[in-house]
Amino acid sequence: MRPLRLTAIGLLLSVGLAGCVTPGATQHTTSAPSGAATQAAQALYTRGQFDEAAQAYINLANEDADHRDYYKLLAAESYRQEGHIERGAPLIADIRRSKLEGEDAIRFDALRAELALKNKDANTALSLTGQPTTRISPQLLVRITELRAQAQAASGDPWKAAQTREGMDTQLQGLDREQNRRQIVTLLTGMGAADLAARAADLPANDPMLPWVNEAQVQLGVSVTRPPAQLDQAVGTVTGGDKGVREGYKVPTKVALLLPLSGQLASAGNTIRDGFFASYIDAGHTDAPRPAVVVYDSGNDAAHAVAAYEKAVSEGARLVVGPLNREGVSAIFAKGALPAPILTLNYPNDNKNLPPAGANEFGLLPETEGAQVADHMADKGMKTATVIVSTDDFARRAGNAFKAEWQARGGTVDSQITIDPGTIDYAPQLHESGDKDPALSGVFISMKPQQARLLVPQLRLAKNTLPIFATSHVYGGVDDAAADHDLEGVEFCDAPWLFDAQPGLPRRSDLATSMQAVRGVSARLFAFGMDAWGLVPYLDWLRAHPGSYFPGATGQLVADEFGRVRRVLIWARFQDGIAHPVAGSLELEAPSATPSVDTGEG
Repeated sequence: MRPLRLTAIGLLLSVGLAGCVTPGATQHTTSAPSGAATQAAQALYTRGQFDEAAQAYINLANEDADHRDYYKLLAAESYRQEGHIERGAPLIADIRRSKLEGEDAIRFDALRAELALKNKDANTALSLTGQPTTRISPQLLVRITELRAQAQAASGDPWKAAQTREGMDTQLQGLDREQNRRQIVTLLTGMGAADLAARAADLPANDPMLPWVNEAQVQLGVSVTRPPAQLDQAVGTVTGGDKGVREGYKVPTKVALLLPLSGQLASAGNTIRDGFFASYIDAGHTDAPRPAVVVYDSGNDAAHAVAAYEKAVSEGARLVVGPLNREGVSAIFAKGALPAPILTLNYPNDNKNLPPAGANEFGLLPETEGAQVADHMADKGMKTATVIVSTDDFARRAGNAFKAEWQARGGTVDSQITIDPGTIDYAPQLHESGDKDPALSGVFISMKPQQARLLVPQLRLAKNTLPIFATSHVYGGVDDAAADHDLEGVEFCDAPWLFDAQPGLPRRSDLATSMQAVRGVSARLFAFGMDAWGLVPYLDWLRAHPGSYFPGATGQLVADEFGRVRRVLIWARFQDGIAHPVAGSLELEAPSATPSVDTGEG
């Protein structure tokens, strides 16, 4: 594994040459003359000519006995930057630590530790990379900490190594942070599922290692129960202090919206675009500044999505929203370092890996709904479930997510049924509930309204009287009392905006008179577009403040440490053929209307 780049280390050396105080630190580096030869060596280093710089520093060491150790340190650092620290080994062995001052002595320890690791001497590396007793620059502290993590891993303690890396995570950016995060997950997955499960059981709920352990377990194929989303404080609410202060509102100067505006996904793309701008225009009624937004057609495949992203960045986008197709998200993520941060509107095909640095993921996943139904039933005290799904892809995915979360919560699946799409008679596949207690057992379903309207009456005819819980797909998005009377009593999770249950947003009932896109099932995509804009000013705040959430059209939105936006949906129930929100299933808080804001370039 390559060392973290920490490009600022090169600046530290040039600062040291002048004998100045390192920014953010209280220690001085060794005083040294700044003559022409020294400046020439520094210039070689700055240009990346590390071998030539090393030779120049060696010559200076031979000519200046008073600063011999300091110049040899710089020569060894130059060899390290070139990727050949072993060439600096004789120099390191000849340096007298007592002749170095402040950070130079610690930098010397770092070189010795790195050389020890190269020679497979983890114990020596550990002894050289303890917590410094005095304040040093953040860059050098990260370098020492990363070496300690390597030494801990090399000495056979992956857990300690992962903890050390977790502690430095927030100090890193870009590729360095991405690499560090991958190392954490690699260390943890290498421990094995059994060891991780034991560690997780011993960790308190707020331990910073718990999300990483859960992530590693998922990558090992283990079903892990999701910790409940923290909904402590809605963003944008007035929390005191100056009048009208809105915490966390920060807008980039220019946003690119990548959506499919042609081809088979054009209808979905246009609906999301309309929702985005409906919310964007509504935000103009406040005093909050808004960025310029440019829409790009990202097409229906990976190549068009990548081209749209690159064009948006080249034209000055400071944040990219989109694309919509999974292949496009995967292709953009595969590029590595992202020149502009991104809020994707889907997840990559392989959703097990961590998002790259600068990426945030947001989508209407059926897996989210399946898992939330499982949590809802478990929270009611239920222990057993019957799973009934259609053959649709969304239903299969929701069903798998339900089972994983249900079993992780300690529930059991007593039977699983896939409805035959070629028949309307489901009776041969159904079973009566017998003596099952409806307080302890329930039925999970995921299918379209037409199939649900056929299934539920046949379940009752089969003497299955257990309560039924469903994903949003059973609701067509419009009131149809005659057709939905057959769904009486069915509870399902859905986007609160479909019921105008989230204050602070443009009302669906008002828009429905003039916009076809907000009627029926397409209303969920419209709401998705609304939230795509709503998240833009708050992405950084949500990631940095656990417990904060955005009261969105598709649900209460929280972001985890990895940039994944999670939806907490509302619950609704069919009563007399009409779907009504269940009381108490939504935190009703809306952003303040007159905020003060941060108009940073980010």
